[in-house]
Amino acid sequence: MKKKPSLNEEDQALFRELMRGTRKITHDTIVHRPARKKASEVPEKRLIQEQADASHYFSDEFQPLLNSDGPTRYVRDGVSHFELKKLRRGDYSPELFLDLHGLTQMQAKQELGALIAACRREHVYCACVMHGHGKHILKQQTPLWLAQHPHVMAFHQAPKEYGGDAAVLVLIEVEEWQPPELP
Repeated sequence: MKKKPSLNEEDQALFRELMRGTRKITHDTIVHRPARKKASEVPEKRLIQEQADASHYFSDEFQPLLNSDGPTRYVRDGVSHFELKKLRRGDYSPELFLDLHGLTQMQAKQELGALIAACRREHVYCACVMHGHGKHILKQQTPLWLAQHPHVMAFHQAPKEYGGDAAVLVLIEVEEWQPPELP
């Protein structure tokens, strides 16, 4: 590093003359740290639900009956096939996006479970899961995992604007919002 050239005596005298009568500023800023919530303050019902969501197990052996010809699609029993058609047409626009690029299968399973839990918590009906092309491992496994989750109503290959055949739009069953009970 270069050493800055020092001021000559004339410049130093000029500086001292200009600074005469000034005083050093004292630092009086107080930094408040946000109060941390204790773990016991989290409602017990929410804590149990989050643990259940995070621990949802996606089996690699389970092979749901999915249509192998055409685009990737699935609709749960009891759900209208019209919902699948609306997903295909892009009538639902995803509010949450999950990118699985570069993740291992175990990490991808955990992220899928977390995405579904987040959608339910935030009351988001539609999400987009981008599995990419790659070696086709996640592309093949993602629909099999999604078909196992009890809160996934339907999924369909995403329209071009959301990733095309490298992504899936997922329709998630969300509980209706209810106002909190008054004590």
